[in-house]
Amino acid sequence: MKKIKEVIVVEGKDDTKQILKAVNADTYETNGSALSAVDIDRLKKLQKTRGLIVFTDPDFNGERIRKMISTAIPGVKHAFIRRDQGVPEFKGSLGVEHATPEVIRGALEKLYTQGTLEDAEITSTDLKAAGLTGKQNSRYRRERLGQILGIGYGNGKQLLKRLNMFQIRRQDFELSLIHISEPTRRSY
Repeated sequence: MKKIKEVIVVEGKDDTKQILKAVNADTYETNGSALSAVDIDRLKKLQKTRGLIVFTDPDFNGERIRKMISTAIPGVKHAFIRRDQGVPEFKGSLGVEHATPEVIRGALEKLYTQGTLEDAEITSTDLKAAGLTGKQNSRYRRERLGQILGIGYGNGKQLLKRLNMFQIRRQDFELSLIHISEPTRRSY
């Protein structure tokens, strides 16, 4: 198994264990949702030398860590799992540590690179025209779009920012809209 060049940023030891079942990679564990200045400095150095892939849980704390890193370190890559892919078999918290090796490999094959808002191609008018805002079922449509693109759920503003930050191409956005109506397994 070929080693992944970039360092994968995860939240804890259990995430690392699960990542290593799926791929050959080095991980950096944040050990919770509080990133210190020392952590950010280390991550900046790793980004310069090897590159980073942020692979945090699909929950509030995971998104918080993702935003902190994205703000402090331009150009990091992002891997996402859907909430239903990180559900524990029994009790416990939602997260990467519960994803199957196949799900983890799939997420790592579909990376998004943080871009800038100047690269934005998708507008709030596009979201409204696609029924992603301003309609009774907009929340469901945004949820499905986030699942299809692998970028997670967000309200209208968050979705627009995320679509453009991860430089989702208009073609991919429009193709994903076609699949929104397809049935999905919802377990959360």
